[in-house]
Amino acid sequence: MELFNVYSLYPIEPVRGKGCFVYDEDGTEYLDLYGGHAVISIGHAQPDYVRAVSEQVGKLGFYSNSVRNSLQVELAERLGRVSGYGDYRLFLCNSGAEANENALKLASFHTGRSKILAIEKAFHGRTSGAVAVTDNPAISSPFNRTPHVEFTPLNDLAAAREKLATREYAAVIVEGIQGVAGIHCPTDEFLRGLREAATESGTQLILDEIQSGYGRTGHFFAHQQAGIRPDLITTAKGMANGFPIGGVLIAPHFEARPGMLGTTFGGNHLACAAAIAVLKVIERDRLVDNAAAVGSYLLEELKHFDGLKQVRGRGLMIGIEIDGSGSELRKKLLFEKHVFTGGAGASTVRLLPALCLTRELAGRFLEAFRAVLREK
Repeated sequence: MELFNVYSLYPIEPVRGKGCFVYDEDGTEYLDLYGGHAVISIGHAQPDYVRAVSEQVGKLGFYSNSVRNSLQVELAERLGRVSGYGDYRLFLCNSGAEANENALKLASFHTGRSKILAIEKAFHGRTSGAVAVTDNPAISSPFNRTPHVEFTPLNDLAAAREKLATREYAAVIVEGIQGVAGIHCPTDEFLRGLREAATESGTQLILDEIQSGYGRTGHFFAHQQAGIRPDLITTAKGMANGFPIGGVLIAPHFEARPGMLGTTFGGNHLACAAAIAVLKVIERDRLVDNAAAVGSYLLEELKHFDGLKQVRGRGLMIGIEIDGSGSELRKKLLFEKHVFTGGAGASTVRLLPALCLTRELAGRFLEAFRAVLREK
């Protein structure tokens, strides 16, 4: 049997990692400025994380959600305290797409409405409901298309208000920062206005913080810069540093009914042990503050580079739009300078490194990036 090949693969296989570096089978060192799609939050093979997961698998790796799991309780309490959402409740699942599916379902259950308002160029996942609110026809099959979803432009508050005023929508869903679209930030005014319009219309506000959450932007969740509180917050990627887990933070006004939501693997013992270890390291090592400081340094330095069309983002979630092919530039960075970066669209290089990235390593990237730009 062969793999069903849906990815364009680089001819490199990382076999081990440490901190912000990965190494191939020949021992070649690569600076990882992408973190496997923003998943590696506290660094590769972080010792406390490795210890916590290893100890847990030696005790109990899995049992179903038909019994009490004190690790789930500990994770919920710790996440509530660190994020500032201690009065919310947590539903655990396995991925970001699944988190968004459950958030959309909760909003529809709560309001009795079927329509969803989403944002143009959004990406919320590849499962049925998540891809329906994703503005990308290339990954949406005929089965996924539904009249229940409408789109409105990012940062066009008047357009969003006009739609929500009809009181037809169960939810409006928006990313803390649009990642796949190329790192586009909603303005604070847009998020505040969206919160106000959703409240007035009885619509539930869902903040997709799957890529932009867990300290990446210099706030625990990106939307916290705007000073708003959504009704539902979805999280995943950096939540367990590579172990599959997702979650929905649910405001107090939602009713929990038996059988409403469910999952086999969600919130399993290993996933919770990994996620607890991540939060401990983030808090102890002040990684949210580090993301803010090192990210500000990168953003400020990049503004002075020649040959760039635009630099966007916050903290360690950065999009660099170049005049030319982003793919070709990324290949040069990888094969000539041994630096992993990500892409978004035809001309944007995306940086999503571990939150432990140091200023020194950021400077190393800037030096490599400047050299590659000069070769264009």
